[in-house]
Amino acid sequence: MQQADIKQLLTDKGVFAGLPEGQLGILAEHARERELAADEVLARQGDSAETFYLVLDGALVIEVPAIAGPRLEITRLAKGEVFGWSWLIAPYEWHFNARASGATRVLEFDGKALLERCEADPEFGYPLLRRFSELMARRLDAAQRKMMDQWSPPGFA
Repeated sequence: MQQADIKQLLTDKGVFAGLPEGQLGILAEHARERELAADEVLARQGDSAETFYLVLDGALVIEVPAIAGPRLEITRLAKGEVFGWSWLIAPYEWHFNARASGATRVLEFDGKALLERCEADPEFGYPLLRRFSELMARRLDAAQRKMMDQWSPPGFA
């Protein structure tokens, strides 16, 4: 996929919608298309996080590993949704697991290079940080509600 095509894809996608053309160009420079097989793991809780992803086709399952028993599915991210904010905040480690639920195509962004750009150029970094902060707040709230629903014993308030 060409940078111009990536830039066009980002123009109206949630987190990136409304960013100036120059900033979309910077993002496009640091993105590459990637195909995932069913159940391929993109992120494991505690591993180093230097990337983030935009789902182009298919879906990503976001999970919390359990001490015992099955993983808890927090959410599924579909076309147009972004996974990953851990590249922005020390200690730069994933907080959740992410895997492809079936054949999935994503844009993979070089978060490490983009973080360097954010730190060197606040006019680029601040709007991106604000957008990812809003994404973090929504996702963490949803994860907390899901875990409370799943793990609270019957009758427990």
